Order: sequence, then C-alpha cells, then structure tokens
Amino acid sequence: MGLAWSERLSVGNAMIDSDHKKLLNMINDVEHAIRTRDGAALLQAFKLLEDGVRVHFVTEENLARAVNFPFTQNTPEHLYVQKEFQHIKDELVDKNGVWSESAAEYYSHFLSEWMIGHILEEDMLMKPVLQNYPYDFKPVDTGA
Repeated sequence: MGLAWSERLSVGNAMIDSDHKKLLNMINDVEHAIRTRDGAALLQAFKLLEDGVRVHFVTEENLARAVNFPFTQNTPEHLYVQKEFQHIKDELVDKNGVWSESAAEYYSHFLSEWMIGHILEEDMLMKPVLQNYPYDFKPVDTGA
C-alpha cells in the first residue's frame, strides 16, 4: 500500500511539507524495491532516501533557527536516525541489497514508523510557531 501524504501531516510550512512528501515517496520506493527483491534498485533508492533525509534535517534546523524554535530537542532524534541509516546501508551492502524476509519486514516497518513518528511527534512541535509565519516562509540565506 505505501505511505500517503494527508493534511494531518502538514506542519504549516511549504518547505517542510514538501520535504515530507518527497521522503514519503522515497520510503515507498525503498519498500517497493524490498518487496520486489531488486537489490540494485534497493541500494539506489536507499541512497536517495538517506541523502533526502540528511538535506531535510538541515532544512528543518535552518527553519527552526529562523523562527527561534528551540531545536535542541530534535537533535538526538536526527543523530539516532542518521546512525540507523548508516547501519541499514552497511547491512544492505553486506547483503548485496537482498535481505532475508524478517530483515526486510523489520526495515520496512522501521522506515514507515520513523517517518510518521518524525512528522507527528517531532516536527509537529514546530507547528504552533510556524503558524505565525506565512505558509511559504523560507529562512533568509546568510551564505553561511
């Protein structure tokens, strides 16, 4: 079935919502590659997801700073997820992109649960602050 975007997942900012939509699609691509047992596609889809998550975390952190949201509470989750992604990638490489049924089920569940939890439990904390800004608000690029 896959993950689907809905308005209940909106945090009230176009950049973050757009990132979340892309990440949901990327997770669906990873899960499709897992189900079809396409090792090469899985490695590629996972790399895209890993890169997308890394960029998303930077975007979130920049936005949080711009709206004076105390983001330090999200930092441990970001570090944990990046460590988990590294572990998953190492496992993928070790197995040439083909997991056992139980490993495939575990990682598929982890990715889905993490993404929904990330949005609803972590990013929604910013929503009350973001409601004070236009939906299309973007932090000013300081060149740093």
